[in-house]
Amino acid sequence: MDWKKEWKILAVMGGIFLVCFYLPVGSLRFDSAVLESFHLVKWYAREHVLLCLIPAFFIAGAISVFIQKESVMKYLGAKANKVMAYGVASVSGTILAVCSCTVLPLFAGIYKMGAGLGPASAFLYSGPAINVLAIFLTARVLGLEMGLARVIGAVAFSILVGLLMHFIFRKEEKARLEAQAFPAASPSRPLWQNTVFLGTLVAILIFANWGRPEEFRGPWFAIFSAKWKLTGLSSAFLGWILVHWFGLRLWKMGAVAVPVALLALVFRREPLIGFGAGIIGLSFLTSRESGELGEWFHASWDFAKQIAPLLLIGILAAGLLLGRPGHEGLIPSSWITKAVGGNSLWANFLASFLGALMYFATLTEIPILHGLMGSGMGKGPALALLLAGPALSLPSMLVLRSILGTKKTAVFVSIVVLMATFTGFFYGVIF
Repeated sequence: MDWKKEWKILAVMGGIFLVCFYLPVGSLRFDSAVLESFHLVKWYAREHVLLCLIPAFFIAGAISVFIQKESVMKYLGAKANKVMAYGVASVSGTILAVCSCTVLPLFAGIYKMGAGLGPASAFLYSGPAINVLAIFLTARVLGLEMGLARVIGAVAFSILVGLLMHFIFRKEEKARLEAQAFPAASPSRPLWQNTVFLGTLVAILIFANWGRPEEFRGPWFAIFSAKWKLTGLSSAFLGWILVHWFGLRLWKMGAVAVPVALLALVFRREPLIGFGAGIIGLSFLTSRESGELGEWFHASWDFAKQIAPLLLIGILAAGLLLGRPGHEGLIPSSWITKAVGGNSLWANFLASFLGALMYFATLTEIPILHGLMGSGMGKGPALALLLAGPALSLPSMLVLRSILGTKKTAVFVSIVVLMATFTGFFYGVIF
């Protein structure tokens, strides 16, 4: 008998027993925190799974199936032109208004297709961090200087994060590059058609998630008012593409599109019903096709199987520890408010670290931060949280570990937290 192994098993069993024995069930804070974790999961399922996560899975699957590996290597690979690679990756967030969890399938798609670790990491940070609407709202609510500091800091961060990740893991990247010998393949359709196809998928993602702006006028509000019409038009165009460019039978598309359109018209006040029916219809159509459409579904499903369970666990943990905005988790919000006052390095680090653990949906970080600043949070820690929070979360870290491994994930998170800490500190000194 291997006594060393048996002692380890006994230690694990004993630890589980002690946790169960001293479980603080009945304590108001613990019971409330458990409820908050489920409230957060329910909110995420309602607001983000259908609208953000599933469309992102389809986009990631499309990247892995329809985009040639040589194209990804040319523009984002380790040997690509550095100015172009990091330039494209660092401003991607101006197009994709996504959160730290929604960007993960897209990151996994380009990384597995051969993108270099540096540009892929720059994309991973910039996707949720550089959002045009969020930057304007930051300037409006928190002041022009904070808005400018956020956009400058986020663009610079994405490039520096990418360069540092590439430098730290340059030997592994070299070995990975040498192993990437992709045979030349003749494309099944012109590059411009694949670009339009992916652009249509991205348009559906953007319009479906277009948030309400603060002012009820202007172009941002006009897009918000027409968001579901624009989503419907983009979806109809996607159907046309699948029939005319991908060879899907017209009667099959009609058999799915007509019921979806009727549901969208009947339940106009509940647009998620029509949108959800559209996702089910697209999944049904592609799953039953052979060839590249079938490959698209299976690639998207593989991303969903890898990412969704870990996100669920991470969101439950984040809700248990930190709760939702305006609601308490196990960690009292008063502790956080007191700890991030002033402009010490510790206050900036704590703001960065807690921001990295918290889950922020797109734009929600601004009212949360506004409330914290009203309770005494310093300007430096506020910027530190803005730079670390939207780009990271406990759920995203769990998923990222399954894609990059523990070491690369720990380095990526550490770089973001430390850079946010020192940037916030110097910003607080200046202002």
